[in-house]
Formats: sequence, structure tokens, C-alpha cells
Amino acid sequence: MTLKDHGRGYDVVVFGATGYTGKLTAEHITTHLPTNLKWAVAGRSQGKLEKVVEEIKALNPDRLQPSIEICNLDSNSLAELAKKTCILITTVGPYARYGEHAFKACAENGTHYLDVTGEVPYVHKMIKKYEAAAKMTGAIMIPEIGVESAPSDLMAWSLVKTNRIEFGAKTKETVISLHKLVSVPSGGTLDTVLSILDEFTLQEIKESFTPFTLSPVPHPGPVSNEGLFTKIFGLRVVPNLGQLTTSVTASTDTAIVGRSWGLMKSIPSRQKQAYGPKFVVHEYLKTRNVLTGLYIHFSLAIATLLLFLLPSLRTFIRRFIYQPGEGPTKEEAAKDEVEFRGVAWPDIEEGGKETKGAGKQAYGRAIFFGSMYYLTGTLLAQAALTILEDDLELEGGVYTPACLGQPFIDRLAPSGFRIETKVIDEK
Repeated sequence: MTLKDHGRGYDVVVFGATGYTGKLTAEHITTHLPTNLKWAVAGRSQGKLEKVVEEIKALNPDRLQPSIEICNLDSNSLAELAKKTCILITTVGPYARYGEHAFKACAENGTHYLDVTGEVPYVHKMIKKYEAAAKMTGAIMIPEIGVESAPSDLMAWSLVKTNRIEFGAKTKETVISLHKLVSVPSGGTLDTVLSILDEFTLQEIKESFTPFTLSPVPHPGPVSNEGLFTKIFGLRVVPNLGQLTTSVTASTDTAIVGRSWGLMKSIPSRQKQAYGPKFVVHEYLKTRNVLTGLYIHFSLAIATLLLFLLPSLRTFIRRFIYQPGEGPTKEEAAKDEVEFRGVAWPDIEEGGKETKGAGKQAYGRAIFFGSMYYLTGTLLAQAALTILEDDLELEGGVYTPACLGQPFIDRLAPSGFRIETKVIDEK
């Protein structure tokens, strides 16, 4: 396909290309995106950027190589950088500490924006502060399009699509299971987890993680159908998924899925993809048995409480983890793998074909073998290509990975991230 003519010097700029995730993003662009792509790597260190360019050139010397842009973490520098490019990819986190200047610059200058934050309070704050500006300038802003929270968001969208096609039905509940995860977090990820508690109050955190808070339209409710037992003990048995427990990624991922629900309902070009008025979503972790599930649930609860109450503990932990910009070696990361599974119940009462959909559900799997950070780089690069090549029928605003739809999912498959769905009996 042909890249859009946008009238700017660059198609894509990777800001933070010398960091752990930023470099992997640049590598994927080098090896997978069109060779005539006009792009640049950006950061504060000329020397480090030159080293990145030298290393990635060896991966594909026959393509158009990236330019280098020196840019500081301030509003003026990032505004100038944003004006030069159609899309700005930023991997500079923690975003609550360093991300606002880039978000603001893109929203105000009509530059499409992609990031890999998992900081829902930050996303909530950016929506409130800058979505109006993005709508005025036409900037398509998509935060959380890395491992957090694209796989879950795309899985939920795919399950809803299956119910719509197979049963002519909306969806009343989607449950996603982080079925398997083998990975070592980078320094940036660990620093982000600790920094959320430094940058936001307990009230801000609680408000942003409330189901469907990020949605542009209110949910008619109820927003959850979890029973009291699950709320207390974290355990739930779900047909075709098995014994589940609390997942550390659940609140982050479901916040984005909740925004997708609202966007599909309110955007004219997406209303045929609406999830349904009764839609709720939950995410859990697959566990071997009840005892293991209880241990995981209460360990997470106690650890979160201690980290919030004891700032000195956060400082102590930082001494023993990868530092920002560091992470596992390529050999270590190559052993990573992730698998999501999910089910979605059709809402027969909302216009479904009752005789066909009764006792059935949509079932899906999403799998990837290899570095989770390379998967994040893949998601960023292929999202940028989707924006550059496709007519998305989106005006300016803050969107989610699901808004890129099936073309985005199809672009990910050749790189190893695949989502498959089918209809099965509810056991």
C-alpha cells in the first residue's frame, strides 16, 4: 500500500530510541516497515543515537536509514519535533513523570501519537487535559498500545466481533485470562510500577481504575458482575478458561477495554461495532489450583498496600532492579512467551439469534513467542503503519488499539502475534 501524503518531513519519529523498548521499536521499523519510510530517531544524546543508527543499519542496509533529531524533555523541544513528523512514537517513561510534554505537543500540533504506558492515572489525566485540543487539530492519540494494553483490547474486540458475526448479537460479558506469561520486566517497567505511587494520590488512582471511567460516554451499569466471593478471594472458575485468580495487569487492561466500549458506541464510523449496553469485562490470571490462586491474590494485595504506605520500601527496591533503559539480554528475552485466552457471552436479549446462540460463546486465543518488549516495538511500528496507510475514518481524539481494527491485527500476524477466535459450547 502507499503511504499517505501528509506534508511533513518525517512519516515517523521514535522518541527515546536509545532506551530498551525504543531501540527494539527502531529495529522492527528497520526490518519490517516500507523501505521508503521517512523516519528519524530522537533523544537527548547524539552519541547514543548514532550508535543506534549504526547498529540497526546492519539489519537492513538497503533501506532508507533514519535521521537523528536531538530533543530535550521540555515543551518547546517536543513541540518543534512534533511539527516535523506525521506520527510521534514515544517510549520515554515513566510517563507520569516525563510524558506530558510529548502528549501536549502532539495534541496541539496535529501530530498522531503512540505510547506504551501502563499508567492509567496518567492516561486519565491526559484525556481530561488534551483531548479537546486533539479533536481541534486532528491528532489521533493512542496511549497504551504496547503489551499493556493492546493484546487484551484487541482480544476483547475480536470476541465481540465473533458474537456479532456468528449470532447477530451484542456481547454481555467478556472474560480474558492471562493464560501464560514467561518474561522478565525491564527497568523502565519496574520503575513505572513504583512511580505510579509516587506521582498520584490514592484517590486519583482509585478514580482512574474504576470500571469505564475512561469511557467517553457513561455506562448504564452495572459495570461488573463479579460475586462477593471473587471480590474477597480473587478466585473465579470460568467455563472453557478454568480456575482463575487476580492478575496484576487486570485493572490496566480493562480500563482500556472500557474506553473502547465507549468509543465504539459513540464514534459514528464505529457504531456498527458497538459492544452492547450490558457489556462488562474482567481479566484474570490462570492458576494451577485454588491454593495457588489464593496465594497470588493476597500476595498482590499485601505488596500493593506496603508499597503505597512505605515510600522507603520503593526506594529500597529500586536499588536491586534493572535501571530505566536496561533490561534482559536478547538471549534471555528470546525465551519469553505470552498467551491470552478469552470468552464472550452473546447477549441474546439484545437482538441475537436465540436458537443459534443459546449455550454458545465466542472463544479466543492470542499468542506470541519472543521478547515482550520486541512485541511492544512491533505493536508500535505496525500501528504507525496502519495510520500511515489506511483510511481509519477517525477524527482527532484519544483512541485505543481496538479502534485500529482488523487491519492492525492482520499486520501483526506475520511478526508472530496472532489472535484466533471461534464459537464453542459453554461448558
